[in-house]
Amino acid sequence: MTVTILFASLALLLILNVPVGIALGFSAMMAIIASSTSLTLISLIQSLVTSCDSFPILAIPMFILAGDLMSAGGVSSRILNVCNVFFGRVTGGLAIVTVLVCMFFAAVSGSGPATVAAVGTMVIPTMLRQGYSKQFVLALVATAGSIGVIIPPSIPMVIFGVATGTSVTQLFMGGFIPGIMIGLTLIAYCYYHCKKRNIGGNGEKPTKKQALHAIYDAKWALINPIIILGGIYAGIFTPTEAASVAAIYAFVCGFFFHRELSIIKFLKAVATSCSTTATTMVILGCASAFTKIIMVEQIPALITNGFLSLTSNGVVLLILINILLLIVGCFMDTTPAILVLAPILMPIAKTIGLDPVHFGLIMVVNLAIGFTTPPLGINLFVASRISNSPMEVILKGIVPFLIIMIINLLIISFIPQIVMFLPNL
Repeated sequence: MTVTILFASLALLLILNVPVGIALGFSAMMAIIASSTSLTLISLIQSLVTSCDSFPILAIPMFILAGDLMSAGGVSSRILNVCNVFFGRVTGGLAIVTVLVCMFFAAVSGSGPATVAAVGTMVIPTMLRQGYSKQFVLALVATAGSIGVIIPPSIPMVIFGVATGTSVTQLFMGGFIPGIMIGLTLIAYCYYHCKKRNIGGNGEKPTKKQALHAIYDAKWALINPIIILGGIYAGIFTPTEAASVAAIYAFVCGFFFHRELSIIKFLKAVATSCSTTATTMVILGCASAFTKIIMVEQIPALITNGFLSLTSNGVVLLILINILLLIVGCFMDTTPAILVLAPILMPIAKTIGLDPVHFGLIMVVNLAIGFTTPPLGINLFVASRISNSPMEVILKGIVPFLIIMIINLLIISFIPQIVMFLPNL
């Protein structure tokens, strides 16, 4: 009865378009009231507080703030200029540049929607003027932005690490090769698409002086990921401390070096990051209470036994897990999906021999695909909003990109060495 009330009330609230965090908290409250276990409403309130009282969780608001400050402080525009100088002249040059900038911005922001917003506002108008179709442009930006949660640092990886006790540093290392692989396949498709439609580059071969000037102008932006990621892997600071370093560096870079981060822009960036962080923390706290009920009712064991009763074949089970996560990604945001499903699916993953780091990347990539799948795909909404275009335009161009992402997902799922190569060094 408790489990039925828990999931039925959650489904009903989501159908009624109640915010995810509120839906998780209210369904947990209803289940506790109906439960005969020792859980009380006081435990729900305690979960709201204790779930956020964690050192690794501090990385989330800091990475969010760092991404907003970098966008406001001219970091993304300088990265775009460097990529455009070197790749803008080739076939589909600006499309390729868009993917490269998203990959680079991903290495400092940790957020998919933030990457779409920062890069999309700069490249979408220019690409449309150069003859790219609107559906291709918006679908490309939305998909390339999802790399933001795969290439480290990554906010969903931090959440997965907290939810399952997996090393966040190991997850970050595991995300490098998959993220780069996805970026390269998107670049290959951009080249093929533009070659087929005879969409060339800008035709301007940069002089040595232009190239050096672009690199010099972007030197502080280019050093940023080296400081953040190098500090983590060299053991100088933890991922949480790296997030604070990233936020401070973004402020110094934008305010003192680039001098584009005014007091007004700074305050707007702080306000935006506070709003995003508050929403995330409400989801985190309510999802913690939701997960506690799931654990008390032994749902993970029941689901594990249910999956194993269907088949004992590891390949089939892995395919079923991927299908489940792809479906969940269509209807649920990344944070609650990880907090609710990671503890449930981890026992199954261990049963079929998946390393927790490998399973973490599988889950993050699945939910990254969810950024670009309706009805909840947040990257689609961000791309639609910044371009003032209806959602139907993006959906017309998204299918080839979804196919590419799913192919990459299957490769990552069934070739664990792609994920585990760097963590095992």
